[in-house]
Amino acid sequence: MAENKAAGFEAALERLEQIVRTLESDQATLDESVALFKEGRELARQCEAMLASAHQAIEAVATGAPAEGAAGSATGSLFDDDALA
Repeated sequence: MAENKAAGFEAALERLEQIVRTLESDQATLDESVALFKEGRELARQCEAMLASAHQAIEAVATGAPAEGAAGSATGSLFDDDALA
């Protein structure tokens, strides 16, 4: 099951990188760029949630605490310094 989550994260991250490359290339129309931006924001949100869940699981293992509800309790952002601390 952990492999599926890792594969999902890797696939989402790869797609996000493709979107960035496309947007940076200036080859997309305005409508395509807006759609790609929306898709990228959703992928970034999904990746952030997966990373937060993994962080919670690691913390639970490290402290010996149960990992129940770990995915729903993460409120930090990848862009917050404290989120990865």
